[in-house]
Amino acid sequence: MKGWRNMKLFLKEHALLIGVQIIQFFMILAIYWLDGYRHLLPALYGIFLGLFFLTAYLAYHYASRRKFYQRLTEELASLDDSFQTTENSPISKALDHLLKVQYRHYQTGIKALESRQEEHLKFMDQWVHQMKTPLSVIELIAQNLDEPDSSSIREETDRMKTGLNTILYMARLRTIEQDFHIKPVHLSKIIHEVNGENKRFYIRNGVYPNLIQDKQDMIVETDEKWLFFMLSQLINNAVKYSRGKSNRIDIDIFEKNGEAVLEVKDYGVGIPEADKRRVFEPFYTGENGRKFRESTGMGLYLTKEAADHLGHRIELESEPGKGTIFRLIFSETQNLTAL
Repeated sequence: MKGWRNMKLFLKEHALLIGVQIIQFFMILAIYWLDGYRHLLPALYGIFLGLFFLTAYLAYHYASRRKFYQRLTEELASLDDSFQTTENSPISKALDHLLKVQYRHYQTGIKALESRQEEHLKFMDQWVHQMKTPLSVIELIAQNLDEPDSSSIREETDRMKTGLNTILYMARLRTIEQDFHIKPVHLSKIIHEVNGENKRFYIRNGVYPNLIQDKQDMIVETDEKWLFFMLSQLINNAVKYSRGKSNRIDIDIFEKNGEAVLEVKDYGVGIPEADKRRVFEPFYTGENGRKFRESTGMGLYLTKEAADHLGHRIELESEPGKGTIFRLIFSETQNLTAL
């Protein structure tokens, strides 16, 4: 198949030459015929010799430049293949030079984009942290106000903090490989920290966590900061879509087939069947997102991306009107409790 592609390209390139030669042979025959020459066998013999030498030339030309045509028809496996050399013919050297120049231009452009991206990430990181300071000041001022003004202000500042953290983790996701710090993490410790961070959020929505554990504790190998973020997103969604329908969510830790499982279960509105396969897409809010205006469509996307980079799996079960279950699964090698 590859050889046929090479031959096809070669014939396309020399189609004009072959056509001109054939026309030339017929013109010679026509001239002799019009001049009164009627001995066709010598003329046909001459045409045969011409076609023979043309075929021999094309065959030699194709055989000597087969690698060149092969390089033109095959895709590069990597950018480093641009530095391969084919032959010493002028056109081959010109192609090698062109690919090397394009490679250098590409690398220069990539470095410029990486530099701008790094500057953007630094700006986002600094901006988020700068915004957290005035929010903390606003919260302190709100404590001295009477209810319900105090609670209303703190509710809005909590939403702004959640949004700022989402922006921060979106920026960090681009360089997530350099942001990892893998170490043993106690799942119950992370759960208590997330619950403590969301205490006001639970009270405000009238939905409270119920921790279930098969074992006293489970230790997994992961990144503590990203796990905190992922669990926060799952709990945030569970509470948000349970509000007004149920007053509790279940957070379960258990072991299954040697793997550690962290499960967040709610008894809320559930996810429509048509939305299940798209809930992890960026900015996709689905039917529930249109009902609950606070949805950005980025929480589950960031959670899935972080889990994939960390080597964890996410499972989803949901039934409209009955609730949703998200499971964060740590592989056997990441489940240090079972080792």
